[in-house]
Amino acid sequence: MASVESKGMEAKAIARFVRMSPRKVRLVIDQIRGRSVNEAYALLQFSKKAAAEPVEKTLRSAVANAQYRGEDQGEVVDVDDLFVREAFVDEGATLRRWRAAAMGRAAPIRRRTSHITVVVDTRE
Repeated sequence: MASVESKGMEAKAIARFVRMSPRKVRLVIDQIRGRSVNEAYALLQFSKKAAAEPVEKTLRSAVANAQYRGEDQGEVVDVDDLFVREAFVDEGATLRRWRAAAMGRAAPIRRRTSHITVVVDTRE
């Protein structure tokens, strides 16, 4: 898989096994992809979706990673220069549960989990 080469300060954060359906988390992730970090924070803070909380936490982690990497390389990374370069959700392990059904049967319940990945980068 080919990756996009970047000359900026790229940093990534991954939240794994988040107890939310990937389909629901993607609704929130699609809103912040490509936006500046400050704009993404504002969107997530006022979103009514429950998935906004773990997405915001992952975004904050990615920004902290960018600042840490900047310090490591002797650069100062300003949050205002960062934007969400990549943001996607993969499906995690599904927890299988059983619910009592009619006539002594059992009906499956699938508790889905998500892996949230956020990559931030500096604008050129």
